[in-house]
This record gives sequence, structure tokens and C-alpha cells, in this order.
Amino acid sequence: MGWRQGWPGSGRRRQGGNGEKIHGIGTHEGRESGRKGSGSMRRGKSALAGWAAGAFWLGLWALLAAAADNDILLASPIETGLRLFGLLGQVEFYRIVGGSLLRIMIGFGAGFFAALVLAAGSYRFWLLEQLLAPVMELMKTVPIASFAVMLLIWWGSSGLTAAVSLLVVLPNVYICTLEGLQAMDIRLLEMAAVFRLPFWSRFFYIYRPAVKPFLLGGLKNSLGMCWKAGVAAELIGIPAHSIGEKLYLSKLYLDTAGVFAWTGITVLASVLLEKLVLGLLGLFFKWEPRCKKKAQDSGEACLWVQNIRKGYDGRAVLEDVSRVYEPGETYFLNGPSGSGKTTLLRILAGLTEPDSGICQARGTCSMVFQEDRLCEEYSAVRNVELVTGDRNRAREALAGLLEEDALEKPCGLLSGGMKRRVALVRAMEADSAYVFLDEPFTGMDQGTRRLAEAYVAARQKGRILIIAAHDKAGFENES
Repeated sequence: MGWRQGWPGSGRRRQGGNGEKIHGIGTHEGRESGRKGSGSMRRGKSALAGWAAGAFWLGLWALLAAAADNDILLASPIETGLRLFGLLGQVEFYRIVGGSLLRIMIGFGAGFFAALVLAAGSYRFWLLEQLLAPVMELMKTVPIASFAVMLLIWWGSSGLTAAVSLLVVLPNVYICTLEGLQAMDIRLLEMAAVFRLPFWSRFFYIYRPAVKPFLLGGLKNSLGMCWKAGVAAELIGIPAHSIGEKLYLSKLYLDTAGVFAWTGITVLASVLLEKLVLGLLGLFFKWEPRCKKKAQDSGEACLWVQNIRKGYDGRAVLEDVSRVYEPGETYFLNGPSGSGKTTLLRILAGLTEPDSGICQARGTCSMVFQEDRLCEEYSAVRNVELVTGDRNRAREALAGLLEEDALEKPCGLLSGGMKRRVALVRAMEADSAYVFLDEPFTGMDQGTRRLAEAYVAARQKGRILIIAAHDKAGFENES
């Protein structure tokens, strides 16, 4: 690994690069339009098939009811429909449905938020996860009827519905949320640690997207099960003015049409509630709150290493490295892969501990990693705003290196070279005392690279700048 100090001459300013793939132009738009059209056709066919399937089963129900010719054995769709419409005209009906809804939603809400808190605690504390594991497994495997009977003996019917609903929701949401947290990309957490992102930004732009698919999957299962378990608990406890009470009385009086009507109401309420909750949650996941700026450190920057040694698998990649880094200076680490460039940068950034030696770093740092480490669900502007806390400043900085139509696209849709430029701007725009750039120009053609080099030189502003590269390409003009 070689050291070179200085900075290359800046190149001509130009937008973009001929060698980079740019999404959203040419035939790509045609392909996108074709995909949207075919998707609409598929959705139309799926809806039509759904209506046809519903009509088939409704017709079969009517035929079986006519064959049975016994309203107690099997009420017809017409009789069930008349009973249902009759209920809709009664004020008491809405009181009954509202009461059941309230009890079930109290249990659902308590179980949902308890699951989130416990999952966060288990993610943070290994011992808590081990303590809760058998409890959650017990909740999942013990029949709901057993819980309902035990709670009825201990507490009576008061609160039974809410308690059973909680027991259904809690383990499902807890397990799914914990799985999402544990599957989180450790590289994004390292990025957040280096840039010292506030918890607000980490929660919304790192933790939230990681948990989203797991949480939505768990909720879809829990919402339907919650309604079924809640009504079943009402059938056991028979609280006044409840759907469970009406189902029990319908059974008692052999009112099959009433059983079908109240069952249909339960199914309809469950579907509507699921759509409402998932819709509200969808709005929450789409919401992009303003990023808060990190707190700045006071005091003069200080960065030096003495007798640093680091090895992997018995092979030393850094041996007796000592250096004092001066503010305003640029340092280059040149050498092939495996020569310790990235390892040294990680030690300086506080991400890796050396085997021996001293690393003294005072002040904040920013970094371009070997990987881009962007929050890919969010736009280039949002990724830079995470470190600046200022959306306008982020947009202005990106406008010099990125095409206008790419600024608000999710980073996952950008080309490799575009992502690299976003990562570079994020590092240079952060308020930091020293900046580490690990292969910052990967994926850029010659013209774009000259533009990026000029941008880095202009944004150094008296900070310590350390750049790691495989070779001297692009640094021929350093002093």
C-alpha cells in the first residue's frame, strides 16, 4: 500500500457520462409502458375471475338449499340476505357491531404495540429474546379456546374478548418484527454510525424499510385471526350487545339464517378492518418526514495512528502503520486489493479495532464505502438530506453531478455510476472534520470522473481527506 499526497487537476465540467446506463430513457420507457398495460389487463382478468367464482359458489349454495328444502338445516341465500338487510335497519345492530369492534380493536392495538416494543427490546438485548422465545411459542401453539376458558375462570367475561385478541396478535407481530430487525443490512447500520445519524432518521429511513415486508405479512395474518378469535371468545363469554351473543342466540333458537347473517357481518367487518389498518399503515410507510441534522462537535479535528497492526487468518494486512493527518491536506492510499486500504479506513472511522497500536480520532467523519450503502427505497435527494438536514442544499449539491430527472428517483433505480455519485455527494456534503473515500470513482467514465474530482477538491474546505484507490489512475497531476 503506497501513500501519495496532493490533488489532481480538475477537468472540464460536463453532465453525465457516455459509458453509464441511464434508466428512464429510450426503449426503457416503452418497456415500462408495456409492463403497466399488461399489469392492468391482468388485474382486470383477476377481478372478473373473482366475480365469476363468487357467482358460482352463490349458485351452488342456492341449489343445495333448494335440495335440502329445510331452513333449519340450510338457509337459502335469499333468506340470509333478507335477514341481513333487516338487521341493517335496526339501531341496535350498530351498537352490537360497534361494541364487538371496540373490544377486538382494544386487544389488537394493545397486542400490536406491545409486540413492537418487545421486538425492539429483544433485538437490542439477547437475554430478553431468549426469555420471550418460549412464551411466544406457547402463545402460538396453545389453542385459543384453552386461553379463553382459562381467562374466563380467572377474570370472568369482562375483558375476555380484548385479551384473546391480544394473545392472537402479539406473537405473530412480535416474531415478524424481530425477523425484520434481524434481517437488517448491517452495512446501512455502519453507515448510520459513521455519519452519526439521529435516531429519528435511522428509524424512518433504515429500520422502517427493513421491517416493512415482515410487518405487513404478519399483520395480514393477524387481522383476520384477531376477528375470528375475538368473536369466538364472545361466544364463550357471551358479553351483552355483542356479535358472539347474537350467534349464540341464533344457534339456541335454530335460526340458521341468523347464524349465516351474523357470520357474514363478521367476515365483512374483518375485511373492511383489514383494508383500513393496512391502508393506514401503507400511508405511514410512504410518509417521508423531514430529516433532522446531526449535532455538530466542537473543537479542533485531530487524527493520527501509531504502530497500527491488523491481520486476518494469520496474515497481516497492516504492519506498524504510523501517520499524522493534517487538516486541509489530501492523502492517497494506492495499492492492489488486499493491501489494507479499506482496513485502515475502517480503523480510522471506528468501525474496526486494530490488533495493536493506537488510533486517535477527534471530530466527526464522513465516508464513501466500497459499496454505495444508500437507502435504495428513497431518492438521491433524500439520501443526501439524511446528512445535511436541508433538502434544498442536498438538491443543489446533487445537481452538479446528477441529471435532473434522476434526483427524485429511488436510488434502487439508478445506474451504478449514478449511485456512486450520490454516495460521493453524501460524504462531501456532511459536516465533518475528515472525509474517507474508498474507491470513490468506481463505475464512472473519464469525463464524469474528472467532474467528480473537481467537485471533491472544491468541497474539501480545509478538512482532512483520505482517498483509497487500486492504482494511480486519475492522480497523474498531483503535486
